[in-house]
Amino acid sequence: MAAVFGLAVLLILGAGEWATRNELETQWDNLRRSSEVQALALRGVATRYSYLPFTAAQQPLVADLLRHPASQSVREAANAYLQAVNAHAGSDTLYLMDDKGLTLASSNWDTPSSFVDQNYSNRPYFRDALHGQAGRFYGVGKTTGEPGLFASAPVQRDGKVIGVVAVKVRMQPIVDTWAQLLDPVFVTDERGILFLGSVSSWLYKTSKPLPAEAVRQVQHDEQYGAQWQPAPVPWKLLQRPDQPGAELRLPGSGKHYLAFAEHLPDLGWTLTLTADSKVVALARQQAWALASLASGLLVLGALYWQLRERRLQENRQARIELEQRVHERTHALQQAQAFRQSMEDSLLVGMRARDLQGRIVYVNAAMCDMVGYAASELIGCLPPYPYWHPDDLDRHWNDSDTSLAGKATPQGNENRLRHRNGSDVYTMFYTARLIDGDGRHIGWMSSVVDITAQKRAEEQQQQREAQLQRVQRVITVGEMASTLAHELNQPLAALVNYAAAARALAAQGRTELLNESLAALSTQALRAADIVGRIRRWVRQHPEAREPCDLNAAVDQSLGLLLRAEARRHGVAVRLDLAPEPLRVRADRVLLEQVVLNLGLNALQAMQVHATPPMDHELLLRTRADAGHACLEVQDRGPGLPPEIAERLFEPFFTTRSDGLGLGLNICRSIVESMGGELLARNREGGGAVFEIRLPLHATPPVASP
Repeated sequence: MAAVFGLAVLLILGAGEWATRNELETQWDNLRRSSEVQALALRGVATRYSYLPFTAAQQPLVADLLRHPASQSVREAANAYLQAVNAHAGSDTLYLMDDKGLTLASSNWDTPSSFVDQNYSNRPYFRDALHGQAGRFYGVGKTTGEPGLFASAPVQRDGKVIGVVAVKVRMQPIVDTWAQLLDPVFVTDERGILFLGSVSSWLYKTSKPLPAEAVRQVQHDEQYGAQWQPAPVPWKLLQRPDQPGAELRLPGSGKHYLAFAEHLPDLGWTLTLTADSKVVALARQQAWALASLASGLLVLGALYWQLRERRLQENRQARIELEQRVHERTHALQQAQAFRQSMEDSLLVGMRARDLQGRIVYVNAAMCDMVGYAASELIGCLPPYPYWHPDDLDRHWNDSDTSLAGKATPQGNENRLRHRNGSDVYTMFYTARLIDGDGRHIGWMSSVVDITAQKRAEEQQQQREAQLQRVQRVITVGEMASTLAHELNQPLAALVNYAAAARALAAQGRTELLNESLAALSTQALRAADIVGRIRRWVRQHPEAREPCDLNAAVDQSLGLLLRAEARRHGVAVRLDLAPEPLRVRADRVLLEQVVLNLGLNALQAMQVHATPPMDHELLLRTRADAGHACLEVQDRGPGLPPEIAERLFEPFFTTRSDGLGLGLNICRSIVESMGGELLARNREGGGAVFEIRLPLHATPPVASP
């Protein structure tokens, strides 16, 4: 009998251990699947409005307010625009800050908690956007005191960040969903601070010790309020090396939870879901009870011949106990089923199960809401389903046949559905095999994500891009016309001068000089035609006009064209300081000469309006080689470049001359950059200005030995 009792004890202990492991695996699997769903929902809320700051930053009205912050009319128009966009998008607050963090306009400008005139320069999302990057930051609002997710984007003009647009999104809806769950759910940031969860008393407490530097940074950013101080969470987390998660214990309450952490590297957060470990203990107890019952039967069998009378009584008692255990187990299963049903109904992702023939056998509440049909109307339906779009029937049939054949792509399929009310719903279908408890393939399970809002946002973005392209083409045509007018001005002026000289020489009968003037006139006409052709190729970005040429020769040619004569007419001395060796560059020779000529004429005109004595006027042209570049400096003794002029020097249509177009320097810089170089400007020591052209030196191929 001792052996029988020993075997019974081993059976009970083994059954309890097996039940514990099996229930743990079930709980971890449930937590893992729940974490995937909750992570998807969390990402959806966190990234839903990430496009909004970038879109608002493209609005010209935003840039106008940043350039004219004191204009009341521009500020009112910007407030109205941000208010309308925020109301249409459904976000919490949309606002604009200058490069110092001061809020100039906000969608809540007319509310007591308006962000206008508030400074948010200490916020990380502002600093990220100021460096030209999109920012994302969760924290407690400095103005309203309400937490939310902040997303930002830079406002850039001419490659410079001039302001920041930010949007605030409340995360309370997803917290309200978590509050309906029985067990705690929470999210921690990269520092381990718990900032989002279903238990409000745990918020803004630390799950691990923080370095002093991290504490100072959080306090500086006012991420969790101006009075935040680090305090530990009221629970302990014990790692379980043999399990995929940890054990969360609440000291003093006796509660133990299984905690599964899902890392979200794209957000920098960690999502943790918990499950009460009582279900594991209950499974162990039930296994012990069933094993005890089996052991009792084994002992009764061994004692059958000896305790026949007692066996009948014990069997009767055993049946009573068995019925009670079955009743308890049935009740527990019903509770578990109700819990799982509540979880399925709270999902934001649609779920649809079909058998091998395509008949719908299950849909959840999110799927029914997505298409407008009740579950009773969909379950049992074979293709075509009532929510298939009538214009896409061929595609629906093809996708259905592909899925039923097991060839659905893991990336999912995009489908347009028809809601019961007649509206279009854009979705992504992800299909996987449906396996029963015996491991048999019994159908297909599909998760359905509503992407209608994203689709409409993409369509609106495409329309805006098409409009921008049309505007860009108009700008290009205008730039080409302005460039031709500016660059042909000098050859045409030379043509007029040579024509006047030819008339005078013809009247005097000086044939030889007349021929020279006519030849020069013809040369200038050909040069004008060459400029037109080369500017057309330059605007169309044809690189074939570039050829090896000498920078020193380009300077000499520019002097010979018009520059030396203009210098004599203005009484300015021209001094050359050219490199002794040729400076070979690969450039468009005519356009390069034209750039040198333009810079020289600008220098002469600058010295004419300067108050220095004429004997101090000097135009210096210097060439040199520097770090693999050929450099040409055009130096004058004019008024120089004041700071307010230097920062706008290369802007189109900006000029200090009453008769100027403001295109010369902008065109010169564009031509030099098209040749792979750069055009710089600075003040000259002793007075005046220096314009420097830097072009990459062109390596001359070695001459082969005979």
